Amino acid sequence: MEVAGNHVQSCRTELPEPQKPLVDDDGRPLRTGTLWTASAHIITAVIGSGVLSLAWGVAQLGWAGGPAAMVLFAAVIYYTSTLLAECYRCGDPTFGPRNRTYIDAVRATLGDSKERLCGAIQLSNLFGIGIGVSIAASVSMQAIRRAGCFHYRGHEDPCHASTSPYIAVFGVMQIVFSQIPDLDKVWWLSTVAAIMSFSYSTIGILLGVVQIVEHGGPRGSLAGVIGAGARVTMMQKVWRSLQAFGNIAFAYGFSIILLEIQDTIKSPPPSEAKVMKKATAVSVAVTTVIYLLCGCVGYAAFGGAAPDNLLTGFGFYEPFWLLDVANAFVVVHLVGTYQVMSQPVFAYVERRAAAAWPGSALVRDRHVRVGRAVAFSVSPARLAWRTAYVCVTTAVAMLLPFFGSVVGLIGAASFWPLTVYFPVEMYIAQHRVARGSMRWLLLQGLSAGCLVVSVAAAAGSIAGVVEDLKAHNPFCWSC
Repeated sequence: MEVAGNHVQSCRTELPEPQKPLVDDDGRPLRTGTLWTASAHIITAVIGSGVLSLAWGVAQLGWAGGPAAMVLFAAVIYYTSTLLAECYRCGDPTFGPRNRTYIDAVRATLGDSKERLCGAIQLSNLFGIGIGVSIAASVSMQAIRRAGCFHYRGHEDPCHASTSPYIAVFGVMQIVFSQIPDLDKVWWLSTVAAIMSFSYSTIGILLGVVQIVEHGGPRGSLAGVIGAGARVTMMQKVWRSLQAFGNIAFAYGFSIILLEIQDTIKSPPPSEAKVMKKATAVSVAVTTVIYLLCGCVGYAAFGGAAPDNLLTGFGFYEPFWLLDVANAFVVVHLVGTYQVMSQPVFAYVERRAAAAWPGSALVRDRHVRVGRAVAFSVSPARLAWRTAYVCVTTAVAMLLPFFGSVVGLIGAASFWPLTVYFPVEMYIAQHRVARGSMRWLLLQGLSAGCLVVSVAAAAGSIAGVVEDLKAHNPFCWSC
């Protein structure tokens, strides 16, 4: 009995435990993302410098239109994001082939011609964001200088300063950072940028609350600047209201990276699409609350005089040091944003160059060591191309240094194609929605309505750029 007992005991201890797989069904390392990590990725990617223009947007639309527009955009973006989430896998939602990026999903679902169209729109959008980021960073750097000037010389001194020198400084910084080989080498920059965005958003909200208390209550009207303001013509009011839609659309844009975030979620069950839909709901809800706070608190603090950039329009003068801290946070955040948005453009062009000239010395990496601790790789083509790209975005930003108008134009140009059109078309193709059916008509109606909004917002933003150009001299660095 004792031997038998020992035998049974030894058999039990020698049973091998089932081993978990080390790779997923596509051969890549095991994904570990969850609902909460996906939500965090979306929130940190979405909340950026666009939040600073929301007070101006609410001011154009008023208490009735401003919050309603933000909630409506949030609802549309949430719905189209759920459609896009279902395109992560082809065919079977649990075991079908994965589409790891937005462009992969377009290629697999809509074909090569739509892929090329989507790629061109994506690259143009990223280029535009690079310009917008350069403008926003320069405006914040300029604001730090002006805040000190106001503090020491008084508010009567105009403290004029051109943004052009600051755009040039930001461009030099980006030339250095752009030589980082690829996106996985700048993960720390993205983490710092996320912390900065939450910090300056919080400072903006708190300063707005203090301003409301000092004024004895909120400002603003139900209709905003529509129908009010002797120095603003009716046509200007219309254009600015349309531009406000573009500013809101810019603040919400994250569809372009949704599938990349979904690709981090661990394998089923539950399916990645189900987890991503919940993550989208959580992140859109949190983002909308923050946006409503920033937009509505800023409007309540300044009324129709709300600036197009809450931290640089100098509705706030004191405490000047806190404004400087907030604007420094903006600059640090935008250094990371520029790289995150530019690295995909760099990678695309460099892949094409490597495929076209595989043996060329121009595209081959050379390893460089500076001292004992610092080593990096560089190729002549990468050095020249990335430097040229930064120089072009810097030059355009100098010619058009208008934060609100440029942000509105970028938001309007990207909202319909990337947030609505492609997700709707991919969903229709993948789920074989019958042409002429009620669901097909509703989806196409949504797409058509959003197209009208995008065109109108783009027109308003272009009108804003034209108006700003009348008072701008890009060749004067002291104006």
